[in-house]
Amino acid sequence: MNVSEVMTRNALSVQPRTSVADAARIMLANHVSGLPVLDEAGALVGVVTEGDLLRRAEIGTEGSPAGWLKALLQPASVAADYVATHSRHVSGVMTHSPIFATPEMSLGEVAQIMLRKHIKRLPVLEDGKLTGVVSRADLLKALTAKLIETHPEARTDAEILAYIKAEIAKANWAPKAGLRISVKDRVVMLDGTIFSDEERQAVVCIAENAPGVEDVHDKMTFVDPGSGLSFPATA
Repeated sequence: MNVSEVMTRNALSVQPRTSVADAARIMLANHVSGLPVLDEAGALVGVVTEGDLLRRAEIGTEGSPAGWLKALLQPASVAADYVATHSRHVSGVMTHSPIFATPEMSLGEVAQIMLRKHIKRLPVLEDGKLTGVVSRADLLKALTAKLIETHPEARTDAEILAYIKAEIAKANWAPKAGLRISVKDRVVMLDGTIFSDEERQAVVCIAENAPGVEDVHDKMTFVDPGSGLSFPATA
């Protein structure tokens, strides 16, 4: 899937001269965590988020004043901090040169950016113009739609078994010996020996995600390589 399939179109936005109070009211009223900031020509010049408003003098969260040494050596930085915690307009608190997505980007690319940069939403630009916003909530909606699909693929027991074996063969972490798999009436039976609970969970995941599977029975035995003790992995 790509961004154009899940993004929110006709996204709300503000301008640099929008007041901080109005930006906060818009976010609260529309249950969004951030807003793109557009100049008069409609070009994206920034993003203002809840995070940008965490440090504010009005509610006593601006932090401790800079020491005299920092003020002496880095006056511009101290002045910028003052603007961020006291400015009455979005231009003073917004994040400049924001990261953005494009409609053809994959959801995988967007998710990686969000995780790596610790951000919740991205403006979506097409030909330099704002065409929407893609958020973590949009990704969750896409995930939910996939998880609740009610059209299980019709597969024979042999096809299910072949799929599971093929997936295990491709996984470099998976046990390649000591694991027995059988399928009857679309129910998978997992038996044999594994050497970590993480491996057990991952093998069960492969079985559960095999197209056509209705249930998975885990009878694998976990053997601790350190102690030599063995016990049922599901205990």
